Amino acid sequence: MTRESMSTTIADLVRMAPRATGTPGGRAAAEYVEHRFDAAGLQTQVLEVPSYSWRAVQCGIRVGDAEVACAPILHSGLAAHDWTGDAEHRIDAPVVDIGTDRVRRHDVRGAIVLFDLTFDMTVAHSLPLTLYLHDPGRRVLRREVLGSRNPYVTSLARTMRDAAAAGAAGVIGVLRDYPDSRNYHNEYYRRTLFPLPGAWVTRAEGARLRSLLRAGGSRAHLTLDVARREVTSRTVMGVLPGRTADAIMIQSHHDSIGPGAVEDASGTAEVIALAEHYGAAAAAGASREKTLLFVTFDTHFTGYQAHRAFAAQHVLSREAPWNIVLNATIEHIGLRAVEGADGGFASTGETEPRGIFVNVNPAFTARIAHAVRRHRLHGTSLMGAGPLEFFAGGIPTDASFTFVSGVPTVSLISGPLYLYDDADTIDRIDVEQLEPVARFFADLVDDADRRDGRLLGWIPARIRRMLPRGRW
Repeated sequence: MTRESMSTTIADLVRMAPRATGTPGGRAAAEYVEHRFDAAGLQTQVLEVPSYSWRAVQCGIRVGDAEVACAPILHSGLAAHDWTGDAEHRIDAPVVDIGTDRVRRHDVRGAIVLFDLTFDMTVAHSLPLTLYLHDPGRRVLRREVLGSRNPYVTSLARTMRDAAAAGAAGVIGVLRDYPDSRNYHNEYYRRTLFPLPGAWVTRAEGARLRSLLRAGGSRAHLTLDVARREVTSRTVMGVLPGRTADAIMIQSHHDSIGPGAVEDASGTAEVIALAEHYGAAAAAGASREKTLLFVTFDTHFTGYQAHRAFAAQHVLSREAPWNIVLNATIEHIGLRAVEGADGGFASTGETEPRGIFVNVNPAFTARIAHAVRRHRLHGTSLMGAGPLEFFAGGIPTDASFTFVSGVPTVSLISGPLYLYDDADTIDRIDVEQLEPVARFFADLVDDADRRDGRLLGWIPARIRRMLPRGRW
């Protein structure tokens, strides 16, 4: 579990990018992980689940004779969640500029809604959930850091949903809180359908668009041609049997839209390193009480179909082959970035503030806090997530579906500004933290292996089984 070996794994995965579901890069990434698991001595299997590949064939904005550079809002222009086919959207309509306002305050029937995308969650918003914060040198508790925003929790889903309900014809989003890039690769936000065609413009392009609209009669032409196909996703599992069917699951996802170095070649490299660590120990004669289950998911960006299928088959089903008593999820070992003087993403050289969502018992939580400090995971907070498992939204991490299915969870995540951008390149990796994070999770797994799996959660398993599960 060295930073050199994990850096090599990350570089390998970045060379396969984009690793999108159903693409050659996605298939190559799954085969790569399977090969690494097999070489580590794990029993491997691949969960194949239908998902969807969305592609913009053409995207354009025109005001009069003037073209405005743009990029498509991913997964927009869909007739239904399971729709496949080809669609040509040609919208010529008045533009209603709502800025950062709510759609409901405007008459947008038959119009293109022009809105400023806002990033709605700051680091400070996580403080009410914080149980413990390791912040030597006050790297997190500074005004500029607490006020920084992650690119996941945004106004996109709300605006798209409200615009469609109000009878709008399309949307144009201005990347107001973003550096000078239109390569913002938004996710498919689980349950929210994007039925309207949409496009992104940068802050500068948005200003030009508004100027053209003021001078040209407030109408625009929006073009978005999309192709959507059903594809097969490939989630890779590696099993290291223990003496019992109780299992500890170590998870990340290998798919990406752009280079995906931090999101999530870094997490996949951590999972592979841990698999090799425990595989080598087993080959040397070590035995364990609990089975270890290593998983890298597909479909993180296309609707989480694999995550739901896994939870249904391996957590909620009475025929599940393992009793998963703990999920350890690792995502985003990256450096913090801000908007630079040149309008791009400027690295600060500091670790991006991280959160570890936990819904384990208080004694385990205290030991995890000690391990965070012992391994010097600076800029890391433990966030109490127990009540969130009873809500369909769960937690904003790859672990959410097993989490809401009742599995005690320790899920590390961060939200650097470049996370969904082509700027997520290998130089964004927090190389110095790769090995500490791996050793932290190895300690976590070893700790859980010594404990009664029924008591790892913040609610004992006997009671948990009587509560509603799998609401997503």
